Amino acid sequence: MVVDPSFPALELLRSEVNDLLDHVPRMKHGELIQQALATIVQLAQGEADRLDWKILNYSLQDIGRAFQIFYPYRHIRKISIFGSARISPESPEYRMAVDFARCVTAQGFMVMTGAGGGIMQAGNEGAGVEKSFGLNIQLPFEQGANPFIEGDRKLIRFKYFFTRKLFFLRESDALALFPGGFGTLDEAFECLTLMQTGKAEVMPLVLVEPPGSDYWQSWEKYILDHLLKARLISPDDLNIYTITDRIDVACEAIASFYRVFHSTRYVGSQLVIRLNSELSDAEVALLNEEFSDILVKGRIEKSRALPQENEPDISDLPRLVLEFNQRDLGRLYKMIRLINTMGTVTPASAHPEHK
Repeated sequence: MVVDPSFPALELLRSEVNDLLDHVPRMKHGELIQQALATIVQLAQGEADRLDWKILNYSLQDIGRAFQIFYPYRHIRKISIFGSARISPESPEYRMAVDFARCVTAQGFMVMTGAGGGIMQAGNEGAGVEKSFGLNIQLPFEQGANPFIEGDRKLIRFKYFFTRKLFFLRESDALALFPGGFGTLDEAFECLTLMQTGKAEVMPLVLVEPPGSDYWQSWEKYILDHLLKARLISPDDLNIYTITDRIDVACEAIASFYRVFHSTRYVGSQLVIRLNSELSDAEVALLNEEFSDILVKGRIEKSRALPQENEPDISDLPRLVLEFNQRDLGRLYKMIRLINTMGTVTPASAHPEHK
């Protein structure tokens, strides 16, 4: 079918695209916008079929909607809570998840859940609607969002699991997993995989079980007996997570992770570690003594913001710069925990929830 070029919707689109192209050279992220537009053009000129375009279209709608909702909260750290949708409100796991969400939101963090029942509902209940996000998935056989997040602007309904999972990891600054079924274990192993391979941001991961339960202890026994003993993982990979049956320990594991450590990013081959307070020369010397094995070359050095970072909001933070081998992530987590025992107490240390 030939589309009439005078069709109003097409003419409006033509006008909007032409206007965008005129402004791209002066836009803040113009180069990236240009690349995205070029990708669309290349696809349109190729052999993509209708289903391909539907996937692309709905994925972009999912992503665009989520970007807009999360943007006003981009400077507040968020904790994703995972666990079974089948756990009843009377169970100790549910009450523990409620208490955990209350604890971390009292520290200033926000909470993200899948917006369903069970542990997800407990997370939204404990956090309260003002401190909650719900990342729901559109399924024909599932109930809607739980009553503690239903109707709130921060409830996001995704069409695809992969776009939903993208935002769980993109927006998370910590992960808390409670007992659950296949879905929870899938989240646990995927998070561990992405953290172990450096494909997720460096963040704390806590595995929480009620007192008297051995849910995560039994899980770890499998890890030790079948993965570690067979040398399928490194002993240092165990530094990536914390198992606990105490709410105060779980909350402290997250807050203390951001006491001195702030964030990381790569500039070329260099790993830049941003800090809330500057380390002394003696403390940096200790890091070099303890962790020289994770360096490709050179030493761990103190630095100011590198020009390529281009992030004005945190440009004043002190840095450590190193040529990390991008392989020993468990050792990197161990180093960050040591860094968090160093430095001095600063106003930023009292607000671990601030990015």
